Amino acid sequence: MRPELFQLFGTGFPSYFVFLLSGFLFATVVAAVGARRLGENPDVFVDLGLAMLLWGVVGARLLHVVADGYFWDYVHLCTDPARVDWPLERAECVSAAYDGVWDTVKGVCHPKSADCFAWAKFWAGGLTYYGGFIVSALVAARMLRREGVPIWKFGDLTGIAVPLGLAYGRLGCLLAGCCFGAGTELPWALSFPPRSPASEAQYKAHEIVSARVWSHGVHPTQIYESAASLAIAAVCLMVVLPRKRYHGQVFVAFLALYAVARFVIEFFRRDERGGFLELSTSQLLGIVAIVVAAVLHRVLGRRREVGVT
Repeated sequence: MRPELFQLFGTGFPSYFVFLLSGFLFATVVAAVGARRLGENPDVFVDLGLAMLLWGVVGARLLHVVADGYFWDYVHLCTDPARVDWPLERAECVSAAYDGVWDTVKGVCHPKSADCFAWAKFWAGGLTYYGGFIVSALVAARMLRREGVPIWKFGDLTGIAVPLGLAYGRLGCLLAGCCFGAGTELPWALSFPPRSPASEAQYKAHEIVSARVWSHGVHPTQIYESAASLAIAAVCLMVVLPRKRYHGQVFVAFLALYAVARFVIEFFRRDERGGFLELSTSQLLGIVAIVVAAVLHRVLGRRREVGVT
């Protein structure tokens, strides 16, 4: 685990955010190269990629704040920090590193001062994929329509580029220690170091004696999703693309395959993700994505000719 990938001029760059940016830029390059081969202007796709990155981060952060189970923490951190509990021991709580307030009655640590902008600090982690996907897709559709680029031809490019970017980006989650899995004794289980999100969660759940010790072994769900995304990209590129009957079919395949893979992987995760009916937010949105993919397949499939956009 390496929360900070490197430092530049005294400023630390979080692994999670560096890999997120790198994965997005990689996906943009793949889409631009594909656009050139299709006879489209690659500059349009570079501009599109930058716009999708900016708006995607906004959407990913907002869905995290609203739906991942942290909404009231952000509210209380601004209005009443004493209602926010940090999984710290007393010595750590009052140390210079955290400068918190120790609650002797409840035996927990609270932030000392209010922070009304904590919800906006996306670079510190806390982004939800589906939020970014939905907002960036809407932005892309609007820009493509304005530029006169066939939307579903571009959709087929993203059906390959996006999972490739995800496969790379999830490695940042692994280095940051977020998106960790449930406890397991399988041979490939990972144990995260002291003060990692996994250690803090297990300490909070009374599974380990301190957050300053290594976590118990957990499922490497970050690697699961990275491998699944890479496999989806391969299927879309080598199986679906050569056999597609209509523009948008590769995108539809990606949408459905990722939703299914993510739905399954979510059962192995144990970080806070919100949810309803014992399903996480991503699982609920995954069900919606599968329904949307089925509808798109039916509607677009009526355009039997690949040349129809």
